[in-house]
Amino acid sequence: MRINRKISIAVVAGGLALLTACGGNGDSMAGHEGMTSASASAPAATSASAQPSGASNDADVMFAQMMIPHHEQAVEMADLASTRASDPEVKELAAKIKAAQDPEIQTMKGWLTEWGKPAPEGGMGHDMPGVMSEEDMKKLEAAKGKAFDKLFVQQMIAHHNGAIAMAKTEQTGGSDPQATELAKTIETTQQAEVEQLQKILDRL
Repeated sequence: MRINRKISIAVVAGGLALLTACGGNGDSMAGHEGMTSASASAPAATSASAQPSGASNDADVMFAQMMIPHHEQAVEMADLASTRASDPEVKELAAKIKAAQDPEIQTMKGWLTEWGKPAPEGGMGHDMPGVMSEEDMKKLEAAKGKAFDKLFVQQMIAHHNGAIAMAKTEQTGGSDPQATELAKTIETTQQAEVEQLQKILDRL
């Protein structure tokens, strides 16, 4: 499989036992794509093309199924900020969050389709860290101005911290290189946003 070639290049004489450690791979998606053509003549290429979803495991599937609704709630929160926030930095950051997470939602839905796994339906589904309750969302929707700014920032910090925890889990247990790379991106991006949100909260 493609992931086997990836590991054999990264770790000489690693053997099949190293498949369990592949979640920590830090290769970029670009590097992964380049390796496909470079290794086209390898015997594993046949099985990779015959089993396109062979590189994913249960952790990858769970990551996508949980992160999709998690992102969708963040986008919903960001949409509220466009009409309710009074702080310019809050509005700007909310727009940035939506712009980043909307495409990631579509990417993860595409993976689930490729893997032959169902996309999440009917709300949050899983018990996920950082998710706002219906009551939390109603409070945010009812708030305006500075009250909204403070509540939004507090809730988004908790929401982002939950996503970061989920991303770390995927990097540890996932095997699909694109999924683990996205998890790494989510962790890095949202950690930086948490730091910005905390600074905003400190001055509100």
